[in-house]
Amino acid sequence: MHSNWQSYTPELFYDELISARGNPRTPARKLVNYLKTLSDDEVRSRKQAAESTIKEMGVSFTVYTEEGNIDRAWPFDIVPRVISKRQWEKTGIGLEQRLRALNLFIDDLYNDKKILKDGVIPQSVLDQSKNYRKECEGISPPFGVWAHICGTDLVRDHGGEFYILEDNLRVPSGVSYMLENRSIMKRVLPEVFEKVDIAPIDAYPAQLFETLCALSPRKVKRPVIAVLTPGIYNSAYFEHTFLAQQMGAELVEGSDLVVQDDDCVYMKNIGGLERVDVIYRRIDDDFLDPEVFREDSALGVPGLMRAWRAGKVALANAPGAGVADDKVIYAYIPAIIQYYLGEEPLLPNVETFLCFDKKQRDYVLANLDKLVVKPANESGGYGMLVGPHASKKDRETFAGLIKSNPRNYIAQPTLALSTAPTLVGNNRLEPRHLDLRPFILQAKDTFVTTGGLTRVAMQKGSLVVNSSQGGGSKDTWIVDTEQEKP
Repeated sequence: MHSNWQSYTPELFYDELISARGNPRTPARKLVNYLKTLSDDEVRSRKQAAESTIKEMGVSFTVYTEEGNIDRAWPFDIVPRVISKRQWEKTGIGLEQRLRALNLFIDDLYNDKKILKDGVIPQSVLDQSKNYRKECEGISPPFGVWAHICGTDLVRDHGGEFYILEDNLRVPSGVSYMLENRSIMKRVLPEVFEKVDIAPIDAYPAQLFETLCALSPRKVKRPVIAVLTPGIYNSAYFEHTFLAQQMGAELVEGSDLVVQDDDCVYMKNIGGLERVDVIYRRIDDDFLDPEVFREDSALGVPGLMRAWRAGKVALANAPGAGVADDKVIYAYIPAIIQYYLGEEPLLPNVETFLCFDKKQRDYVLANLDKLVVKPANESGGYGMLVGPHASKKDRETFAGLIKSNPRNYIAQPTLALSTAPTLVGNNRLEPRHLDLRPFILQAKDTFVTTGGLTRVAMQKGSLVVNSSQGGGSKDTWIVDTEQEKP
């Protein structure tokens, strides 16, 4: 294993662990030096231990394919990603700033619409927003917060600077895998935790529970919290069950809930009906309430929107929060932060071209071979074009899509995503591209996870890290090098 580390070369990208051939970055120094001491057999044994732990814990993820849905073990790499505590503290402040501004923006859109009246964002952008919900107009949830749980995707460029790639404000997933990754690593490399000052992450379920309790319309000592899941066939069902169990909350499906004439939501159980105060919903807006949205939805609860509008139940995230999930809105977020907070963004956006603007659209169409094109409201890496890796036919197809519906597409430069050493086979290290999804909670208070979910493109040269498309994951270590143990 020592020779693997000595010969490992970061290539042309910023590497999270290695600054130059054989030279670990300061936060990763103790980790790398320890891993160098392991023999190939020991590395193989640790990898097998991780795989066994994943099976034992039942950590799984559903991948959707043309052949059907495949439930598979969580793909995990035993070489963690390491970030310095000092850098993460600055990043966390930037994430808090961004979510505060986004919630002010959403609350304004559904009420006074000052940002539109002042011309900061064109009215036409809102008029064509897929996730703007007229049914939410005139509502201001507790604390003016709509997106209580946000998963923000970060990437690092060739200089190691963090950029915001996108915000996930509807039903962000992945935090359970962040927590399970740490549990796996403690079993696989327990001795390293004794030598390196790694920030803990296990407070998240308690922080989430505290955030949800703060939303309760009833001021009771222990509000009744329910996690609303679409059911066992959802790709993130493992996470739904995990978080409900960790919080001591009820795991329910739509058929388990009923809205009575008093506009309160009740849970059916053996003893009768029990009132529910807060619903952490893991289903999309369209399926929440068949009386308001899709009539054919069997996943939601008839009357749920009525109960929410009446202030008898809290919903996290609130319906309509996805209006700020729009990748077109993303391009305006620096202006949104300046407008509501009077501050400069602490974390930069990736340069973004709006295809509804003719000049920008012409540039995109002329440079499809160099750009990444994304639809405004898709997630999971679906429906996008990675220009440099696309065929001429695919680029021609996307040119037609952009011309027919320019509002629905944005384009960005192909990023030089950072890499990290990843175990290939049993003992070979190769760089693989990755991103990072920290989670930010907001209600009365704001909380940012210490690090987040690191997703890895397991295929050499690939930039697609999404778990739903075959990406893997690593544990993320925030290390305090100033307080290192001898």
